[in-house]
Amino acid sequence: MILPVALSLVAGTWLAQQQAELPAPATLYGLSALALLLALTASRPCARAVCDTAVYGAVALAAFVWTSAAGHVALADRLPHALEGRDIDLIGVIAGLPQRVERGQRFDLAVEQAPSGVPRRIALTWYDSRDADSPASGAAPPLQAGSRWQLRVRLKRPHGNMNPHGFDYEAWLFERGIGATGHVRAGGEGRQAQRLIAERAGGLTAWIDAQRDAVRSRFTALMHDDAQAEVPAWPWAGVLIALAIGDQRAIPPAHWDLFERAGLTHLVSISGLHVTMVAALSGLLLSALWRRVPALALRCAAQRAGLVAGLMAATAYCALAGFGIPAQRTLIMLAVAGVALLVGRFSSPFNALALAVCIVLPLHPMAVMNPGFWLSFGAVALLFYAAAGDLGPPQPVRSWLGAQAAITLGLAPPMMALFGQVSLLSPLINLFAIPLVSVLITPLVLIAIVLPLDALLWLAHALTAGLMWAVQWLVAPDWVLWHAAAPAGWAVACGVLGAANLLAPRGWPGRALAVPLMLPLFMTPDTRPAAGDMRVVVLDVGQGLAVHVQTAQHDLLFDTGPRYGAEADAGGRLVLPYLRAIGVRRLDTLIVSHADSDHSGGAASLLAGLPVGEVLSSVPAHDGLRRARPDTRDCAAGQRWTVDGVRFAMLHPPPGAVATGARSSNALSCVLRIDSAHGSALITGDVLADGEAALIKAAAPLAADLLVSPHHGSRTSSTEAFVEAVDASDVVHAVGYRNRFNHPHPKVQARYADWGTLQWRSDAHGAVAFDFTAGGIERRVSREIDARYWHNRVVEQPAAAR
Repeated sequence: MILPVALSLVAGTWLAQQQAELPAPATLYGLSALALLLALTASRPCARAVCDTAVYGAVALAAFVWTSAAGHVALADRLPHALEGRDIDLIGVIAGLPQRVERGQRFDLAVEQAPSGVPRRIALTWYDSRDADSPASGAAPPLQAGSRWQLRVRLKRPHGNMNPHGFDYEAWLFERGIGATGHVRAGGEGRQAQRLIAERAGGLTAWIDAQRDAVRSRFTALMHDDAQAEVPAWPWAGVLIALAIGDQRAIPPAHWDLFERAGLTHLVSISGLHVTMVAALSGLLLSALWRRVPALALRCAAQRAGLVAGLMAATAYCALAGFGIPAQRTLIMLAVAGVALLVGRFSSPFNALALAVCIVLPLHPMAVMNPGFWLSFGAVALLFYAAAGDLGPPQPVRSWLGAQAAITLGLAPPMMALFGQVSLLSPLINLFAIPLVSVLITPLVLIAIVLPLDALLWLAHALTAGLMWAVQWLVAPDWVLWHAAAPAGWAVACGVLGAANLLAPRGWPGRALAVPLMLPLFMTPDTRPAAGDMRVVVLDVGQGLAVHVQTAQHDLLFDTGPRYGAEADAGGRLVLPYLRAIGVRRLDTLIVSHADSDHSGGAASLLAGLPVGEVLSSVPAHDGLRRARPDTRDCAAGQRWTVDGVRFAMLHPPPGAVATGARSSNALSCVLRIDSAHGSALITGDVLADGEAALIKAAAPLAADLLVSPHHGSRTSSTEAFVEAVDASDVVHAVGYRNRFNHPHPKVQARYADWGTLQWRSDAHGAVAFDFTAGGIERRVSREIDARYWHNRVVEQPAAAR
């Protein structure tokens, strides 16, 4: 009965997490009473079906109420709007592991003393050098996990980019209990406000964090020529650190790309396999030693002592790894199995897995929104399911191959739904990678934690380097990583059902239906515009710009979003995942309006991630885009082309202006006009007031239904004459949340409002899509379609309605 109870618990928790607004407390009280009534019904004599239905309904309702109540509590611990952007003095303990970033350090702070309204846990950045918002003097001091600090900080509410099929950064923060993000005010008056109070705070959590930090520091000192160096002397040092303490941020993005292509991401995290291995080795070792001491063996059986030792070792390893969901799930399952062995009763493996769900979910209701929850529990369930049909004599090789097939086929539907990609060589690579990492590399790393022998880490790194050399060679072809458009929910459900039939025991009559059921995963319906129509999507990339224009058979991208750091940009993080999820496999045209980083920062990632036909830009000759694509053409007014019945025209800059140069890159910004059979759009880049005046003077066709506001709605653009000339029904301001430029400027917003233009802001609305069809202009707003109760509501001036 535990399995359907667990499924009911998952259903109730998941339903609660789909709510755009949490139910009011009065509603939750009513649902609690209903759950109690169902439970009482099940406790009285009744038909089996009625009792079971009542029990499962009561569990689902209780889970819904519990999750909603937990959501209310978490939202109450979020930074109020009134405290955003203010300097706040507080005292707290560095929680988790501080991370070195390009311009400083990032860390979580468990707040102990602060003004009313400051959340209990916040995420901060301490910059090394002068920053526009937070001037700092010199490098930030070394930060150690578990230390207590007095800090002056400036905070804002958790806020992330919102795009179709994109990563929900706000959900990730919410799951971790982060109620605000911000930075340390380390310059000016803030310099005197920063003070180390204690190198080690009290409490078990701070002690564990400090131990994890000590292990990382020792590993880093050994594997880097310089502890502050960007590139380690041992290239795969991050993998060893991740295996030791679960610090996955130690692995650089380039290595994550390799692991994704190979299907090895599960091996470089603290997975259930690693925890089980630690428990098994520790238990076997202690049992063997226990038997050789008669006094101990007489007091307690060696098997029981080994079980206790295994559980203790697994618990220690999970603590060292930060107690992630996969580790918790495995630890609970091991505890269930251990208790069953100790009392002489063996439980079904599915019941043990179900019990783990019943314990993990009430503790972490947001886990159902985490792909790792579904993949970790799903992988174990698949192994149990595939092994259930193997009734013959033990055959290790056959069982190993069967397990790989089960994982690959069974996880294909959720992998397609969650990530839109599958590694085709994953089964082959995992055949030799799993034994090497789990049986050799991980034990060497863990032993090196206890015994400070550098040779152990050197050997572990040598084995890792050899493995990765083979993996790099295998995954070099482009076809290795198969991408597909995000499938619909019903297609995923059919795919899961098909995989279950395919992996069923021999003789199962439903096997013939396996392939037909899985076909919808690979047959995503075409949602492209009809001939003559177009779709314009202004993506949410923060303080920057990226606009996708799609016609019946062609795709154009205007700008690529900002660069976030040395190894991250909007092109790789936001634009590429969006394009792949909607089925775009090639960009016909890429326009990079000008050289400013907030418009061109993602170009390199786009060019590396997708085939691109023509490139137009106004960037100078020395720009990296020109070096990557020497065939890049200058934007120039008068350029025109037509595809699928949609006309494109470049209105700015004047011919020859790019070669001549200008006082600023904004003065050369490309301006693109698009005319479909049912409406028009004007994308202006960062053109300023003088550029707007030049467009009006040149009698360019400016009137359009949709306008992407010049220069993000700055006060140096969107003049009254330009707003009148465009006469747009909709305008989109591409801006970052609480950006330091105060875009869009209130005067500009008022100007559009006076003209009756409907205004959209990427920080408040996320990505905004406009479909130009015979039925008119259809608008789709990401923060409305994908709204969840934990999403930040931006306080803004009301937009005018036309």
